[in-house]
Amino acid sequence: QVQLVESGGGLVQAGKSLRLSCAASGSIFSIRTMAWYRQAPGEQRELVAFIDSVGSTKYDDSVKGRFTISGDNARNTVSLEMNSLKPEDTAVYYCNAVVRVYSGSVGDYWGRGTQVTVSS
Repeated sequence: QVQLVESGGGLVQAGKSLRLSCAASGSIFSIRTMAWYRQAPGEQRELVAFIDSVGSTKYDDSVKGRFTISGDNARNTVSLEMNSLKPEDTAVYYCNAVVRVYSGSVGDYWGRGTQVTVSS
């Protein structure tokens, strides 16, 4: 019903920047929240940043001041600007959205993930 497609991952040196983008499509009536999670090898998936429908944001302490999440309600997109990247930011980054579809149900949707690798 809803598809999320991420883009923008890659390999970058420590201290540099990357921008991730995610586009949601499908039977979308409204999007309640969008977020970015990440999962490093051998680790659990963790919340990186979150934005709700009115623009309120929340960040994991490890990325505060370095990452910025932004959303475009009209285009059903969310972006993550990542600055001052560190090797410990290396992970697969997943886009997440809580969506109300036209049938009325609310679901939790995930993208396939995009790899971010930060070299020291």
